[in-house]
Amino acid sequence: MDKFLHHISDAFSTPITNPVLVFSIILTIILVSPIILRPIKVPGIIGLILFGVLLGPHGLNWITKIDKVTLQGSGVDAIDLFSTIGLLYIMFIAGLELDMNEFRKTKNKSFLFGFLTFIIPISIGFPVCHYFLGYELLPSILIASMFATHTLVTYPIVNSYGISKHEAVAITIGGTILTDTAVLIILAIITGASQGQLNQEFWVTLGVSFTIFLFIMFGIIPRIAKWFFQKIEAEKTAHYIFVLAVVFFAAFMAEIAGLEPIIGAFVAGLALNKLIPHSSALMNRIEFIGNAIFIPFFLISVGMIVDISVLTKGPMALIIAGTLTVVAVFGKFLAATATQLIFKYSKNERNLIFGLSNAHAAATLAIIMVGYEREIIDENVVNGTIVLILITCIIASLVTENASKKIVMAGHVDSDTPETVPETEEEILIPIANLSKMEPILDFATLIKSGKSNRPLNILSVVPDNEQAEKNLIAARKNLDNMAKYASGSETEVDLMTTIDHNIASGIGRTSKEIFANCIILGWPSATSFIEKIVGEKTESILNRTDANLFMCRLDKTLLSHRNITVFVPPLAESELGFVFWMEKMLKLAKELTLPLVFVSNQRTQEALGTFLESVQSSVPTSFENYEDWDNIYGLATFSNADSLLVFVSSRYGEVSYRDSLDGLAKRVGRYFKNQNVILIFPSRREYQHIDDYEDVQAAPIFKKISKEIGNMFSKDKL
Repeated sequence: MDKFLHHISDAFSTPITNPVLVFSIILTIILVSPIILRPIKVPGIIGLILFGVLLGPHGLNWITKIDKVTLQGSGVDAIDLFSTIGLLYIMFIAGLELDMNEFRKTKNKSFLFGFLTFIIPISIGFPVCHYFLGYELLPSILIASMFATHTLVTYPIVNSYGISKHEAVAITIGGTILTDTAVLIILAIITGASQGQLNQEFWVTLGVSFTIFLFIMFGIIPRIAKWFFQKIEAEKTAHYIFVLAVVFFAAFMAEIAGLEPIIGAFVAGLALNKLIPHSSALMNRIEFIGNAIFIPFFLISVGMIVDISVLTKGPMALIIAGTLTVVAVFGKFLAATATQLIFKYSKNERNLIFGLSNAHAAATLAIIMVGYEREIIDENVVNGTIVLILITCIIASLVTENASKKIVMAGHVDSDTPETVPETEEEILIPIANLSKMEPILDFATLIKSGKSNRPLNILSVVPDNEQAEKNLIAARKNLDNMAKYASGSETEVDLMTTIDHNIASGIGRTSKEIFANCIILGWPSATSFIEKIVGEKTESILNRTDANLFMCRLDKTLLSHRNITVFVPPLAESELGFVFWMEKMLKLAKELTLPLVFVSNQRTQEALGTFLESVQSSVPTSFENYEDWDNIYGLATFSNADSLLVFVSSRYGEVSYRDSLDGLAKRVGRYFKNQNVILIFPSRREYQHIDDYEDVQAAPIFKKISKEIGNMFSKDKL
């Protein structure tokens, strides 16, 4: 018994030396920190740092770091490794999450704001650090460059107020790319200078190595990544491992080039930005694992360095903390004010820019930790930086929320055209046909699904009503379970549905009405039997029985293989009820994949498309091609290329944009574009109460075809 108690006493003696217990304590901190601090509105990043301070060597001394690496140590190896990964992860996600479309849209104004928010804080910070606080040249430049960085901590606030497309928000996002990149380059110069003199050899070496590094990261890595994602499409775990390998390879390459590893991680994020859609399962895995494990480890390790007692030993520590905070806030406010005067923005827009750019978090911490580890700055600056992060995040949250509220009250919200379907009420139905083709269709549905919708994706399996119905129902539910497992990879909520009906089209039609589906996503129609041709093909039967927007997809290649999205829009498509819906989905898809949109239409429709795009202020690059001879569908082939995702907008029979040339479009497109991904869209229509009431008769389509052909014989005018 004594031996057991002695063993327990040793295990819990401080500092704790059992690596398993150390790991358990850190995971407990990660778990309880947001729960405890959320009610008092303390940002999560600060909460983890505070727990690191509390349990670190300068607090309760439960967890500590030692210089000597041992096999039976205090878990230092794990803490150091995980915190290093966390530091790289922060910078990688910073590069990965930047919206490059928004940056391209406002690049000129973003360049100017990026310059102002970089140069003004540095111009104020350097003399304050050098002459007032008395730091040497290199520490003063490093601390001043820290003032120039900012993290978009408060972006979710502007998004929740519906002003994320506002120009002031767009230029702030663009400025983030420029100022963080410039600061990281300064960091490379400072760390190089701290190890030797800034002679000609240093500059030549830095220039050449940096050029080679950028060529590898932007010229070679994206090509390898694109090839890998295409060839190893089924191995989803391999995609994440590949991305992680790229991050560490980039960090190592940066170190070889004489730069800091965090620069490599940031550049890796920019290089892979276009290849990893923000709503994809891969992006979800990257963010989930980073936010759950690696980044919290880094933040806790930062807290373990902080020594609060330093603040009580004399006025100097408090003066440094206060000075850093004041300079950081004042510098960003001046940059926002200068931007306001140049672009003639309102006071509320100035405050919005200031609120978004004032928060110092990820990049600031990364730079200061590198400086501290290189012994360029002292612990007073580290402590002061923690205070700075806490105060600037709080100020940024308050200012952004206040400015966002006033901008909304003034009527400057994202000017989207009124939707036919409220995003929060969006219901998407995905009928299962060929199980082997369902994964890319589920990925497509996840990409176009509205971010504001809290409804799950409805996955349906229709079982024919025959003597095997019960057995088939069990098999169908197993298939649905497989789809649910796949969907969980991207944290996509799904609702699994099975139904028994006389035929598949009838089951889909009935279910879509029961759940009030706004959108149905189907696989590409397979070869039809002779009987189906007589009584009406499956796809046509589904169209007859539904009024919702219908997307028919053939996605044999990964969506990352495309260079643009070409959308063929027939005359008068803008007059269809579902026009706004499918346009929004194409813009969402293009934004997620970071691809330009090319619209092929006649002049009248082109003008309507341009008006819509202008009204929604989309950041997606768009261009137009003119085509007038819509009775000749095969002429559209001149506008496609092998790297295009082809989207054909069609119409149900009898609708305003319908024409004979659209009849049987799926068959003809399927034959002509055999090796390309193709999406066929049928916009929604108003619910009819006359002839459609009788369309449950399975032979109805054949009579409709006959009557249509007779009508065409006497029709002289065609659209």
